Amino acid sequence: MKHLLNLIGCLAVVLAVFGVFLPLLPTTPFLLLASACFVRGSPRLHNWLRTNRVFGAYMRDYEDGRGIPLRGKIVMLVLMWASLAWSMTRVPHVALVLLLAAIGMGVTVYLVRYVPTMRPTRR
Repeated sequence: MKHLLNLIGCLAVVLAVFGVFLPLLPTTPFLLLASACFVRGSPRLHNWLRTNRVFGAYMRDYEDGRGIPLRGKIVMLVLMWASLAWSMTRVPHVALVLLLAAIGMGVTVYLVRYVPTMRPTRR
């Protein structure tokens, strides 16, 4: 089971890296999936993810309950709704448009209400 979790975690990291460059592929959910897999599959890989120079600070802040910076939340929501709006204009079925809108609303509510907003530190 641990090998399967590690494989899924590694695949999720690869997809997260692609998500940095491809606007419709989300990065955050794949990183969270990788972290969840690594916690159960390999403490060494989980530590690597948490200390990674690109994703490490982001993962530590989220996992330690400090949340996501306000600027990050705003950027996520703007990009998500822009890509959803574009997608909604491309699908021919009203049911799919409504499904995309419902998913967008769910993610928005989750980010705004349940994910803590990191406060800037004063120096």
